[in-house]
Amino acid sequence: MAASVPNTEFSLTVEAPEGRLDRFLADRSGVSRSQVQRLIEQGRVRVNGRACKANYLLEPGDRIEAHLAPAAPPSLEPQAIPLTVVYQDEDILVIDKPAGLTVHPAPGHPDRTLVNALLSLCPELQAEEGSLRPGIVHRLDKDTSGLMVVAKHAAAHEALSRQLQERSVTKVYLALVVGRLVPERGAIEAPIGRDPRRRQRMAVVERGRAARTDYQVEAYLEGYTLLRVMPQTGRTHQIRVHLAAIGHPVVGDRVYGHASALCPRQFLHAHVLGFRHPGDGRYVEFTAALPEDLQQAVERAGG
Repeated sequence: MAASVPNTEFSLTVEAPEGRLDRFLADRSGVSRSQVQRLIEQGRVRVNGRACKANYLLEPGDRIEAHLAPAAPPSLEPQAIPLTVVYQDEDILVIDKPAGLTVHPAPGHPDRTLVNALLSLCPELQAEEGSLRPGIVHRLDKDTSGLMVVAKHAAAHEALSRQLQERSVTKVYLALVVGRLVPERGAIEAPIGRDPRRRQRMAVVERGRAARTDYQVEAYLEGYTLLRVMPQTGRTHQIRVHLAAIGHPVVGDRVYGHASALCPRQFLHAHVLGFRHPGDGRYVEFTAALPEDLQQAVERAGG
């Protein structure tokens, strides 16, 4: 007899073509795909009010209603993971995140994340009961290094989140891309959504969300271009997707480009971060130099 499953409602309307129903739900719920398939067979998942098969292909406007068993939430334990603190006061913490560090617990990454490190550094963040992302206002990919701001209390979080929504936060990344990118200054405007063929990736898709990435060439190297990149929107993997879409993938990006002997990970670094301080409203800006692995990659590329 199958084990009983707690009834947890999962309800949403699909906004873009999303591929298979079972894969879509597994990606967004944290429930394993095999378990999602069992729930579909048991009639616990309905699309537009009707039972569907696991391989049903979702279309824009489809309404999903499901009762899913939630994945066991990771426990948030403080862990003494070294962090480079760029700035700190009673409202915020600005850190230079190292590459290889996941921002918050998620399926496959239950601990040893930035959040675990922050709880060790700032125990007061534990006041946000039930959250797996205490203090987190924005994210960087695991293998992207650089600046992040963390809110120490709810008012600071709200103020910083509002600025991100208003697109008034200054973000400048340094990226090394394959090939010679011309013109030296430009903008990439292309909608981004889930890749319909590979669900773990994002892609430029016709019905995706509007996205814009500005760039400026810093230097032309031997077969590469060093860029200052200024994302004007905040879509998942935006910089990497946009640069790959114009034929200049980020060096070392194994998802949207390919591995590189030049750099052991994707060459993407959050170099400048500026915003209005949530305490007194003054504009503050921080800079983080390239870490050693990326500096060495530039040198190997002839920079």
